[in-house]
Amino acid sequence: MSYYSEYKSKLRAPREAVQVIKSGDWVEYTLSLAQPYLLDKALAARTEELTDIKVRGMYTMRPLKILEADPEGKTFTYSVWQMSGLDRKYQDKGLCSYQAGVYRYKPVYYRNYLHVDVAMLCVAPMDEEGYFSFSYINSSQKAICDAAKTVIVEINHNMKKVYGGFDDKIHISEVDFIVEGVDHPMPEIPPITPTETDRKIAENILPYVPDGANLQLGIGGMPNVIGQMLAESDLKDLGMYTEMTCDGFVDLAEAGKLTNKYNRVGEGRGVWSVAMGSRRVHEWVAENPAVASFPVDFVNSPRVMSENDNLTCIVNCVSLDLFSQFSSESAGTRQISGTGGQIDFVEGSFESNGGKCFIALSSTRKDKEGNIVSRIVPTFKPGEIVSTPRSLAFYAATEYGVVNLAGKSTWERAEAVISLAHPDFREDLIREAEKMGIWRKSNKR
Repeated sequence: MSYYSEYKSKLRAPREAVQVIKSGDWVEYTLSLAQPYLLDKALAARTEELTDIKVRGMYTMRPLKILEADPEGKTFTYSVWQMSGLDRKYQDKGLCSYQAGVYRYKPVYYRNYLHVDVAMLCVAPMDEEGYFSFSYINSSQKAICDAAKTVIVEINHNMKKVYGGFDDKIHISEVDFIVEGVDHPMPEIPPITPTETDRKIAENILPYVPDGANLQLGIGGMPNVIGQMLAESDLKDLGMYTEMTCDGFVDLAEAGKLTNKYNRVGEGRGVWSVAMGSRRVHEWVAENPAVASFPVDFVNSPRVMSENDNLTCIVNCVSLDLFSQFSSESAGTRQISGTGGQIDFVEGSFESNGGKCFIALSSTRKDKEGNIVSRIVPTFKPGEIVSTPRSLAFYAATEYGVVNLAGKSTWERAEAVISLAHPDFREDLIREAEKMGIWRKSNKR
């Protein structure tokens, strides 16, 4: 049978395809840009006839019909590996819960431990060899499809083919049903306008970046401004080794800085697993031979990433305590994002020759009443999640400087962390450190 004939034999209307889903099933919506449109709407239409449908997703970027059709959560239970702003709103309504895990192990969870009845995901159109590219979302797509009893792909012509290392596509022989969708627009994460604080933090980190560094940049205003500053700097032969692309990498490429000369893992190509950003990010990675998509258990493996020298990672956190614990995903007991790949890149940068990982934060924030409060605290409030433990603490950065916490004693850490705090809060933090027994009398004030 030709690929075209096989395609026609597996083609279904959305309402037909979702008939395979039965009460009690586990259904995968996968990650963000790859989440289904027509299949989601068709499944929502079955709300009254189904019970106990568990749906997994990650970083939801557009409203889901299944949750709109079931506002009391009687039929659908939705959980995510990483929360977006929309997921937080669903969480506040009791419609979304968090699925904890280490990001590099996500494919392993599916292959070894998790049950999947039906996987539904958007893909690029089939190529002449019978493959559907996972396009902008590699992550754990292949592992999810391998684990699923039934795989349904929804074609989106706005998802473009990308070049990959491996597990960046699925063959028609591995697909059970095909749904042809309309050309759904790709949700975008537009570049966040950096604040003056973001710029100052970036300026503090920049001197630590050497020629030939292989870069991991996170999401947000500060990582993007670092990309802009690196593009304008005298540095040369930078590489891209990142969990997620961002506009900062496009700036580097357009400035001729992103040569990947010393990217051993990518063999001269930029390495990424998820392409989420503005439209220019999507256009840049599409059929670009200079970059390659890999699954997250490869990209985020500390063993693999450490093959690159001078791995330089910039990630964010929410707050930092005097024991040098980093909270990057919750405010008290309220989940606001996820662990993501922070631990992966902290460990990998330790293993890399010349590697560094900077966990960055602004020293203060405004509370709900508009008061300025410190993000650097004596200890975390009950229930606050520690994303990176003190045993893995590496570089920390605020607008007041950069400190290396690796291997330091408790009193050295307290002194270093307090040096990053806003001056208005330092004396209070010192008094708390004294009460906690982690402040030497000879420490610098």
